[in-house]
Amino acid sequence: MPSLSAPSAAIRAEATERLAALATPPGALGRLGEIGVWVAACQGQVPPRPLDNVRLVIFAGDHGVAAHGVSAFPAAITGAMVRTFLSGRAGVNALARAHDVAVRVLDIGVAEDFPDISAQQRAALTAYKIRRGSGAIHLDDALSADETEAALAAGAAVAGEEIAAGAQLLISGDMGIGNTTPAAALVAAALGLPGAEVVGRGTGITDEGLMHKADVIDAALARAGDRTLSPIETLTALGSADLAATTGYLLAAAQHGIPVLLDGLMSVACALTADRIDAGASAWFAAGHRSTEPAQSLALAKLGLEPLLDLGLRLGEGSGAVAAVPLLRSAVALLRDVALLSELEA
Repeated sequence: MPSLSAPSAAIRAEATERLAALATPPGALGRLGEIGVWVAACQGQVPPRPLDNVRLVIFAGDHGVAAHGVSAFPAAITGAMVRTFLSGRAGVNALARAHDVAVRVLDIGVAEDFPDISAQQRAALTAYKIRRGSGAIHLDDALSADETEAALAAGAAVAGEEIAAGAQLLISGDMGIGNTTPAAALVAAALGLPGAEVVGRGTGITDEGLMHKADVIDAALARAGDRTLSPIETLTALGSADLAATTGYLLAAAQHGIPVLLDGLMSVACALTADRIDAGASAWFAAGHRSTEPAQSLALAKLGLEPLLDLGLRLGEGSGAVAAVPLLRSAVALLRDVALLSELEA
């Protein structure tokens, strides 16, 4: 794997200088100006190239903890939604078509084998499958150490494939009933917080369910003990196959110098974990939106990232990040195509 380097400081300075020289009032472009500078620094080019090839990978998996009262929906929904992604009829598919984003879905840890889809579709869907479901984290480790390493490697391989296909910007999506519990646990472990401070309603649990979910996270943290000091052991104890693969994907993107637009809690929890594994990875990440999950905002604050959108979204799937893609394209267009003040004076 390539060693991690930061986006170009020299190009950032050049892009900042160009932004200040545009025929616009100082600071008038606000966050759009800032994000345009970030894209330029990531690309190593001023003005930045248009973002014509944006690619989303949805990492799907089931979670043993879903059988323990932390979700408003049954685990069978995971497989049903994977089929919906494949048919192009999920929420994120609609957004991706609207914004010209390529979508790929992978079964990393779904607790079924999809016998009803074509052999060709199934082979592509399950090419990186690690296991059927993950352990209930308050009772058992989510993964074995070997499975964690395999999932991290799978995510890195997928990132490599997307980059080889020309990706200029990567997005990670998620699907898995119960996945907000291990994701919140990853954030709690990284930040040293109790369950009550990170827990959210996920798919829409009751107040009683919310308290129970916090207790489950606290039990998982207590069971993991000081293993949470290691980000990789944290994934083994508290994560899942799909979350570990997402972490590998985000880490590989940063190591290859490809910017990432983060989505909701799962994406951001994995980004925080990737930054724990290789400090500085977060320089390659931008936050697409703020979700309603408290753990996501806490993790974004730790990473120093301010979301572009705040629309109350909690769909997951990569949808919030995909909805923010037009903002990044707008930022690039402004930095590329607006006249310089010096040109007007001439």
